[in-house]
Amino acid sequence: MGMVRIEGGSFRMGSDRFYPEEGPVHQVRVDTFWIDPTPVTNRDFARFVRETGHVTTAERAPDPALYPGADLSMLQPGSLVFRAPQRREDMRFWGDWWHYVAGACWYRPDGVAPLSDDRLDHPVVHVSFEDASAYATWAGKVLPSEAEWEFAARGGLEGADYGWGDDFEPDGRRMANVWDGAFPMGGGDGGGFGTSAVGSYPENGYGLSDMIGNVWEWTDDFWTDRHPDEAHKPCCVPVNPRAALAEESYDPRQPAIRIPRKVLKGGSHLCAPTYCRRYRPAARHPEMIDSATTHVGFRCAWRMPAASGKVEAAPAAGKGDRNERNP
Repeated sequence: MGMVRIEGGSFRMGSDRFYPEEGPVHQVRVDTFWIDPTPVTNRDFARFVRETGHVTTAERAPDPALYPGADLSMLQPGSLVFRAPQRREDMRFWGDWWHYVAGACWYRPDGVAPLSDDRLDHPVVHVSFEDASAYATWAGKVLPSEAEWEFAARGGLEGADYGWGDDFEPDGRRMANVWDGAFPMGGGDGGGFGTSAVGSYPENGYGLSDMIGNVWEWTDDFWTDRHPDEAHKPCCVPVNPRAALAEESYDPRQPAIRIPRKVLKGGSHLCAPTYCRRYRPAARHPEMIDSATTHVGFRCAWRMPAASGKVEAAPAAGKGDRNERNP
């Protein structure tokens, strides 16, 4: 299937150097799995839609029952689109550059113009968790767990800040598609909506592209505000850990909205050193499962059916010793 085999191993998951939700750092072990070398592209997703007739979340009107008190005129098919503010006075809060645009969807990224041929090899965007899961099922794959995703993104580098080391731009070289300039007034180097064709930046140590930047990627774990405290205990190591309680993932700031949130990983073309330094393997972000935006995509994984949340005595720290492309 053109996937990359990631030999199982243990690693130190999370970070204590950036944002609180990334801690505590703890030892985790994952079994061998396979993962796509790039995010799913518009070309890939178009084939899926042709063969299945799938209608994405962004193409359907939201259910008013899920959004009590919402303006009914806003509950129409569409998605969140990033538009840079024109004046510095518009930089007060994120609502000045994120807009719900009627008609925006994966094949009409800005809500106006149809997807152009030169963007077929860009990551598909405006896909919800449901859309990503449907694609994975059609492809005979799954969405990766948060631990699998982070293990793969590190590329065999133990504890490094970035997927290529501790230097953001080694020797001045851009290593990922992240915001270039003073966010949010201008920047991004992919043209148009900021995404770039997959594989435009260097692969990591496992031969994976765009694990950092370009688009945030869905994982199959429900959101938690921090990694579990018990994971920090030295006595044992979680094996293939999963966060599986939907009710614990609800946004406490919106108590009337009972929509589960999943973990996004990797950052996007909208992450900037001056605003959001989440273009790192340890970084994580919550997203409601019905959300779709111009900077969220996904990639798929495949694993042996036996992989599930076990706990074992702590082994010596180490990394996978062989990672190769699956023929």
